[in-house]
Amino acid sequence: MDTSGRVLYPGTFDPVHLGHLDVVAQAATLFGTVVIAVLHNHDKAPAAFEVERRIELIIEAVAADDSLAGRVEVRPFEGLAVDAADAAGVDFIVRGLRSAADFEIEQQMAHTNRSVTGVHTVYVPCAPALGYISSRFVREIARYRGAVDHMVPARVADALRALYSDRPDPAQSAPAQPDQASR
Repeated sequence: MDTSGRVLYPGTFDPVHLGHLDVVAQAATLFGTVVIAVLHNHDKAPAAFEVERRIELIIEAVAADDSLAGRVEVRPFEGLAVDAADAAGVDFIVRGLRSAADFEIEQQMAHTNRSVTGVHTVYVPCAPALGYISSRFVREIARYRGAVDHMVPARVADALRALYSDRPDPAQSAPAQPDQASR
């Protein structure tokens, strides 16, 4: 298998989690070099981490995996993934799939990207044990002071604890709900 190519893996990675890293490892096996393009998505809720911090956390996570040494580039981007692919000099975008619902969304984007620029999208299934992980759920669990260590690299778990330790615990500030049994 020729692994001398390059592939773009775009996303917000807010925060990067073990499912993302599984996709990176699979893409590196298939293509050789993975360019992780970290997006600031203006359409999503405010980010937990600024793009620069997300890049730092990804670099640290990738550095912890010797099999990825020298095979991953991380850079910020704004705008369309196809423009990031062009800037990175790649002909392929890689996307991870967790479920059939992911496939439907990703397939529509892949067809659109190909119609605009001719860039192809390759899908890789995430490891079954990681299929439930999403950045949105990781953020929510961390915000409520729950354990996320089994879903994210250690440095990311530390960064989330530090981020939310300065904020009020939403579970403590929520108004009390009437007891259903007393109604």
